[in-house]
Amino acid sequence: MSVVWLIIIGAAAGFLATRFMQVRTGVVETVAIGMAGAVIGGLVLRFVVAITGALAGLVGAVLGAMLLIWLWRLYMRR
Repeated sequence: MSVVWLIIIGAAAGFLATRFMQVRTGVVETVAIGMAGAVIGGLVLRFVVAITGALAGLVGAVLGAMLLIWLWRLYMRR
């Protein structure tokens, strides 16, 4: 099923990309362009999400540590 889905998404992506870029290609070339674009776009998106996820984890960890320090200072002063 995933191969059929890749062909369908590839055809749609290839059609849109060739229209946006004003390139006239045949059906096979359009599907191939879309499928290759889907693979490249998927890899780039996974890389960006991985980097963003790691940075989000770092930001969350820093905020959590800051909250812990604030609570520690608040209750240890007494």
